[in-house]
Amino acid sequence: MEIDINALAAEMLSVVKDSVKDNWKHVKGTATGYINNKKDRLELLASLRLNNEIEEEFFLKRLNDEKKILESELLSLKILTKAIAQKAANAAFDVFNKFIESLIKVI
Repeated sequence: MEIDINALAAEMLSVVKDSVKDNWKHVKGTATGYINNKKDRLELLASLRLNNEIEEEFFLKRLNDEKKILESELLSLKILTKAIAQKAANAAFDVFNKFIESLIKVI
């Protein structure tokens, strides 16, 4: 099954934008850069999970790692509170996880 990683990345960025609201203009470059730079890794992670090459527990741990990395990068901007950065990172990777879960149900 092929994954449209560009559409998935756009959806992830959309929920980050919604989460940071008025701070989007400050966050856009960092969030977009992070997601775009990680697309290959996220696509690989998704593919491994969809092909049942990794267990769900391992997948969720890697997803949590990615979430924490995004949160750290957003916090480096010094304009977001920890709560906003966590909310944005959680929202982005919830989209990713729900997408993968929906595909697994189809398989």
